[in-house]
Formats: sequence, structure tokens, C-alpha cells
Amino acid sequence: MELTAKGVRVHYEQMGERGKNVLLLHGWGCSIQHFQPIAQDLSQDYRVTVIDFPAHGASGRPPEPWGVPEFAACTKDLIEQLGIAPCDIIAHSFGGRVALWLAANEPQLVSRLVLTGGAGLRKEPTPEQKKRSEEYKKKKEKLLGLTKLPLVGGMAQKSLKALQDKYSSPDYKALDDEMKKTFVKVINQDLTPLLPQIKASTLLIWGEMDTETPLWMGQKMEQDIPDAGLVIFENDDHFAYLRQWQRFVTVVRAFLT
Repeated sequence: MELTAKGVRVHYEQMGERGKNVLLLHGWGCSIQHFQPIAQDLSQDYRVTVIDFPAHGASGRPPEPWGVPEFAACTKDLIEQLGIAPCDIIAHSFGGRVALWLAANEPQLVSRLVLTGGAGLRKEPTPEQKKRSEEYKKKKEKLLGLTKLPLVGGMAQKSLKALQDKYSSPDYKALDDEMKKTFVKVINQDLTPLLPQIKASTLLIWGEMDTETPLWMGQKMEQDIPDAGLVIFENDDHFAYLRQWQRFVTVVRAFLT
């Protein structure tokens, strides 16, 4: 099924005919498919909605580079069009950014919140990271200057791309030029100040060995969100919710009911 939210075609699926409304929000680079076993299980007792974020899965692309507020506004529009507010939201990784924004700024839409490997917090960079960032900026500025020169411009452009690839994450390198702008807007926004504003009861489920959104993020959320609890899946990573989906669903069911 599809609808248009904030000018973008959004693909979604709904299943289940009774109980509370539950909305599932996937991570960056993922799709509806990553929540299928969880959605199918929960649909026995809940009305479940799963969406493909814009630029993911079968949904259309944003008309311009979006940040978290724009993705959240699109999700808000979808929730209201489908008439599922207030709903419980279960979100993974990037979906956690959108869920945090909605819970803080649109509390009337959110009943309870489940975040697993939720993104959105930024830690003060280490001296090594600061040094690496400064090195990148200096080299980038030098190469940008050289790209304007007629004799060496082409070679400088190739060197600039190689430099960006060297210093960029795999998620960034996998994107086209337009979506790279969206990615940068998303990851550069620190949502830490929103945490104390969240009134929804919040369950945090984290993989102990998560390297994408390290455990300290879940611990920080537990500390700053007024009504939050943290469950740790030992010896598992960023996709612990999917690898141990039956355990995940058991914990979530206990929380939602």
C-alpha cells in the first residue's frame, strides 16, 4: 500500500485487526523486510503498521536533502492520515532518531516507545578523532582550490573523491551525491537535548557488542529519559533485535501490555 506524505510516496504495510496500534520504524539502509518476523508475531494481538522511510525500500525519494525533522514530519503526516494515533512506536537505529523527535515534539502521537540500537546521540570526539577531522578538512580545502585550476582540475577532482572515500563511512560511500547531503544532515544532528522532554514510557533494548550505536547511547537514554528502562542482549550487536527476534518480541510484549 502507498500514500503521499509531505509530498513523498511512502510504501507501508498493515496487519492485525485488534489491539493497540503499533508502528515499526526501520534503520538507515534497511526496509520493511527487516521487521517482518516481528511484525507478523505482533499482529496476532496488535494492529501493526510498518513503513519504508523515504529513499528506502519501495518508497519515493525526498524532493530535497532532509534531516531528522523532515523525516519526522513525514512520519507524523502518515500517522495522521492512517488514523493510528496515539500509537506505540518500535524503532531501530535511524528509526530511533525519528521516534525520539516525535516523542519529544509530538507527544500526542506516541503512547509507548521501544528503541533498539537507537541512534541520535553524539559523543565528544577523542583527540585522535579531532586530529583526523582537522587533517581531512585541510586536505579537502587544498584539493577544492586545485579543482578550479584548468591544468590540474580533473586530477584534483579524482583525488578529492579518493580522499572522501578514505575518510567516509560505508553507509555514506554507498549513497549517490544527493542522498549524501541527506545523510550528513541526519548524522550531524545531536538529539541529546530532546531526551528529558520525552514523556512516553520508554523501553531500550541494546546489543552489548553494538559498534554502530554503542551501549553508552542506551545507557545515556536510560539516564536522561524520565521513564526509561534498559535491557541488554549479551554478546550481540546492532541487529540483536532481529537475530534474537523471538526474545525481543517477548520483552516488547511484556512492556506494551
